[in-house]
Amino acid sequence: MCRSRALLVYAGYVSHYRLVIYVIVTVLALVINYLLGKDMAWDTMNYHLYAGFSASTNRLSQDYFAAGPQAYFNPYIYLPFYRMVALGLSSLEISSLLTLVHSGMLWLTLELAISVCPSNDPLSRLQFGAWAVVFAFVNPILIQQIGSTYADITTAEIVLGGWVLLASAVHTASFVRVIAAGFLLGAASALKLTNSVHAVSGFFVLIMLPLNLGGKARYGSGFVIFLIMGFVLVALPWSTRLEQMFGNPLFPLMNGLFRSAEFTTEFVKHFRFIPNTLSEGLWRPFAMVDPVNMVHEELRAPDLRYAALFLLIGLCLVCAFWRHLRRLPMPWVRPETVAPRRVLVALCCGFMADWIMWLLGSGNSRYFLPMASVCAVLVVGLAFRLFITHFKIRNYILITLLATQVIQLFMGTEFRWNPVAWDRRWFNIILPEKLVDDPSLYLTIGVQSNSFLAPYLSKNAGLINISGEYTLGSKGANGARIQALINRFSPHLRTIVQGVRLYQSTERREPTQSQIDATLGRFNLRIDPSDCVTIAVQGVPPDLKVNVRESGVAAVLRADTTYLLSCRVIHDSTPYETDAGQQLTVNLVLDRLEDACPKLFQPRRPYTDVVRQVAVRYYANTDLTAWVRNGTVMFFQSPGGDSEVKVGLESDWLRAPLHLDCGRRNGNYFANVLPTAIGR
Repeated sequence: MCRSRALLVYAGYVSHYRLVIYVIVTVLALVINYLLGKDMAWDTMNYHLYAGFSASTNRLSQDYFAAGPQAYFNPYIYLPFYRMVALGLSSLEISSLLTLVHSGMLWLTLELAISVCPSNDPLSRLQFGAWAVVFAFVNPILIQQIGSTYADITTAEIVLGGWVLLASAVHTASFVRVIAAGFLLGAASALKLTNSVHAVSGFFVLIMLPLNLGGKARYGSGFVIFLIMGFVLVALPWSTRLEQMFGNPLFPLMNGLFRSAEFTTEFVKHFRFIPNTLSEGLWRPFAMVDPVNMVHEELRAPDLRYAALFLLIGLCLVCAFWRHLRRLPMPWVRPETVAPRRVLVALCCGFMADWIMWLLGSGNSRYFLPMASVCAVLVVGLAFRLFITHFKIRNYILITLLATQVIQLFMGTEFRWNPVAWDRRWFNIILPEKLVDDPSLYLTIGVQSNSFLAPYLSKNAGLINISGEYTLGSKGANGARIQALINRFSPHLRTIVQGVRLYQSTERREPTQSQIDATLGRFNLRIDPSDCVTIAVQGVPPDLKVNVRESGVAAVLRADTTYLLSCRVIHDSTPYETDAGQQLTVNLVLDRLEDACPKLFQPRRPYTDVVRQVAVRYYANTDLTAWVRNGTVMFFQSPGGDSEVKVGLESDWLRAPLHLDCGRRNGNYFANVLPTAIGR
């Protein structure tokens, strides 16, 4: 009797396997998120909170590049995070709610796996789906982003939902599912443009629709129409505002086409993780197994699932070739397995197309999350197909792969960008009372824009990141826009820079008044050192932890706190003066350096900034910073660079353009002056 009841209970669980798996993975995700802690990622402080704040208020009229170029990405996907912060929810509550949403990625993986499962038996589907979900769950990038503020996983769910609909349409032709998939993929692309790769690769899934050529053309046309419709409807509200302000509805992206005067029209593409050669591209699935930084993401994120998938695909091709060579008859296929096999082939085609476009476009695994789940389904699906009559071999292979990946997760993965303990609020900001109602224009200095401060300042305050990821000059369209805001807010002007207080040049600490004035000087401004206050952001360790007691600061510095210095900015009574000859010299040298090796120093002709009394240029495409110091031309790669690279003498570059042997090797950029180019 007890055994019969147990079997009945088990049968009930099997018949409701979807719900069982949904609950299990959601609970596991919540537990993992709690154990990993809150993630105060660099991007969270740079633009995530600001984007949600910007989506709910009209910041375009009072801010300008407040979070650098990212300030103008479609902000609506970050609106829920900002709303939860504004409501005063605790950091654990916010992250847990985000985790509940993020667990949907695994639910959709299960649905995709079901469309590939070669059996209609609930128990078989439970086993197949569970394997696929587990392999999707052990994705280090997915675990990193669970409960975080990144929009990659949220928009990836929309993409994966579109692919689930495409797979379902390949299984059983359905025009409604195809156009619904197109709409979802268009919407996901509008929210985050990197998802457009997955939208395009969806066409390769449609190749396997069980229709004739005319039917495929009709379904494909519907897919395109609704893809465009989804993109336009979601992008239109924000794009309209960008078009009115900049003349580019996708600003700052695709500016080579729209040619707004307020951003570079040079080709913009981040090469950080793009393979440099064909051999590097072919080796990438296996390079991702190595637990080192800067392979397919900045953090260590070893992942062997892609290598396993490509090996399984290779084994399938070898088996097919062997069967053809030996003229063996095709194995008998049960009619009920024809459609799942077609879906499996369709997903393989779509994945391979997506993999190639992704490697050529970014190679960043944060943008590949939907395909990571597709990869998990394909690994399980191919293993079940290849070893259809060898269950033990199949299970041993899957268990070995899973165990190895779990070991990689425990021993070689960095799960948080900046893990901190759970506390009452996501942002713990001690804002001086003086700044609470101060309607100033804040000129921020630093690659980290710290735009997360915007919601905590006066609603009438403005932000401009004048010196950061994209340095803004005092001339041209940028200068005109900044000058208009300065005139509008004057005399209420302040600056924000990371630091506790102003230091004297002899103290060899930052920031110093001369450093800040060198940046503000191009706008004929300088700081008033008698009017400076310190903002404390608790729970966020600074880049450099220094445990000291500072005179003039109310309390002992905390090692888990970032300090930001805000000083009043005043108009300089004397015209801004620089060594014009030296400035022209540096610009000439750096111009010639760019022309000598355009594949390294791009986009070309960025604004020459002044950092620590040195004129520098930052090249966003390749993460390089170039400068001239003590008569030597140098550049540095960050992140990932080993050391500063010297590229000849300033005097040689002034005499005539030099020729360089330059490129990228093993992830590092190099440039060597050719001997024949010296002393001409």
